[in-house]
Amino acid sequence: MKIAIAGGHGQIALLLARLITDAGHDAVAIIRNPAHVTDVEQQGATAMVVDLEQVDDDELALRLRGVDAVVFAAGAGPNSGAERKETVDRDAAITLADAAERIGVRRYVMVSAMGADSYDRERAVVPARSEDDVFQVYLRAKSEADANIRMRNLRWTIIRPGALLDTPPQGTVHVGRTVPRGSIPRADVAALVLHALLDDTAVGVQFEVTSGNTPIPAALHALS
Repeated sequence: MKIAIAGGHGQIALLLARLITDAGHDAVAIIRNPAHVTDVEQQGATAMVVDLEQVDDDELALRLRGVDAVVFAAGAGPNSGAERKETVDRDAAITLADAAERIGVRRYVMVSAMGADSYDRERAVVPARSEDDVFQVYLRAKSEADANIRMRNLRWTIIRPGALLDTPPQGTVHVGRTVPRGSIPRADVAALVLHALLDDTAVGVQFEVTSGNTPIPAALHALS
């Protein structure tokens, strides 16, 4: 498979690129900053320098020709402000879906956020009034992006991980439509994405995930 990863310089994306290439497939890292090309190439990925906040779906579709699946792992990141939660976490995910549909790429995996639908509607507004309110905007942006993807004729999977850790992978998880609050290594999120793609599991499923006791392939098959 040839798999394009939006947000290709993010921590989950870099881990995923290495997993994809180690499994004998091709990873394409969509990055905004040309200075990050070397970093993604070191993980075995091919860099595609595209600003998802500026590109339209027509141009992006042209760049994605030959891709078999797309992964949205982009995010505005900390200290980015409420406005970019909308333009990156929501709008860029939608642009990627538009481009994928335009060229017939139907497999789409979204890395979302646990509790995205629980945002405070009164506080999740732009301009945000506090840093806590910025987080509410972030949750709303994720929720709206997920809702947009669910309505499409795509073979989508939406993964909503708990608090992300930089610890070694465990290889075992707890999944469900909703699960109790918890944490999960970024490496296990990357492995979830890989198995969902290569095993073609959890299609049409949105789920929350934390560390647990079920091996990742078995957890995904159970969701399917």
